[in-house]
Amino acid sequence: MDGVAPAAGTPGPAPAATPASGPARAVAESPGDAAVGPLAGFTVGVTAARRAEELAALLRRRGAAVLHAPALRIVPLPDDTELLDSTKRLIADAPDVVVATTAIGFRGWIEAADGWGVGEELLERLRGVTLLARGPKVRGAIRAAGLTEHWSPASESMAELLDHLLAQGVAGRRIAVQLHGEPLPGFVESLRAGGAEVIGVPVYRWMPPADLAPLDRLLDAAVGRSVDAITFTSAPAAAGLLDRARERGMLDALLDALRHDVLPACVGPVTALPLQALDVPTRQPERFRLGPLVQLLTGELPGRAHPLPVAGRRLEIRGHAVLVDGELRAVPPAGMALLRALARRPGWVVARADLLRVLPGSGSDEHAVETAMARLRGALGSPKLIQTVVKRGYRLALDPVAETKYGEPEGASEG
Repeated sequence: MDGVAPAAGTPGPAPAATPASGPARAVAESPGDAAVGPLAGFTVGVTAARRAEELAALLRRRGAAVLHAPALRIVPLPDDTELLDSTKRLIADAPDVVVATTAIGFRGWIEAADGWGVGEELLERLRGVTLLARGPKVRGAIRAAGLTEHWSPASESMAELLDHLLAQGVAGRRIAVQLHGEPLPGFVESLRAGGAEVIGVPVYRWMPPADLAPLDRLLDAAVGRSVDAITFTSAPAAAGLLDRARERGMLDALLDALRHDVLPACVGPVTALPLQALDVPTRQPERFRLGPLVQLLTGELPGRAHPLPVAGRRLEIRGHAVLVDGELRAVPPAGMALLRALARRPGWVVARADLLRVLPGSGSDEHAVETAMARLRGALGSPKLIQTVVKRGYRLALDPVAETKYGEPEGASEG
């Protein structure tokens, strides 16, 4: 983060932690009535290709602005000959076990078989085998097809599913595995090493999005700290964002943002693996669903915005807006940059030259600071929140006697 020092010899209270500064916020869709929501003033990135609208709606209902940037797309295989061949082999010679890995893939398999006129034969064959489901979504797809799974790992991980199979013994068994578009590292190899005959069932594959512009905007927003959290609902989506950052030469900058200022929220431990492999700490809900994921953000993000007692008002600086006595005030990007600079040393004078350096696209004319400051005061609706110190700069009008009114901020020593 950019540091802003107080004017020499200027007394004031100790530094307080505030959200990171950054350039202009990325263009995002804001809710109509954000003031009542716990996520009002925050921007959340959504990387999902499927169910993105559902996740975005949940976030907007809680007041968040949403920046949707699909990190991948799901496409059918260009040639379904291999899928047809695998299906016919399984119908002709029943496997001992079928491993279903994704709901969309399992449904696609059944639909493809229907199209070939062998749908009923496939379902009949599946009724007579041990059917394993990786997680609840694919369990639902299995049951919707009139089938019943025999077992499903609580962790929804392929690793636990593999351990289950190996513990039962796989030597001499025929195991069909629905391939779900991303590598299954060690899964098929481990089964074959254990003596199993493995038949892959390829249904679809992951591809980069056709339009990379939204993903690039999300990357720019993350690196610029103008998004507060990024949600991930699949491991390929997390890997897709990292791959695009690597292609653009931004991987180190993205990792720094995710490790410190931008909250990476993953729907579950499997989704988090690509990030954790690069030492990015993630947050995950206890239940691996969209609702709990949104609840996680609802609990996490407001706690990062520490309130300050300023000029008799309660000031809470959020991602792209400010709460003044609980009222959401929209603030332009330049104003947010100035406000964060002042809030790093609340009550201390910050020189115009230092404020000029944090302005987006700053030049050399300090009059730009005066213009942006006037707009900031107008946006806050209370000019007295920021005081002008003649010939020196500006300061937040911190209430010293109320300094601990709202509690000691966690990590207050961090800049």
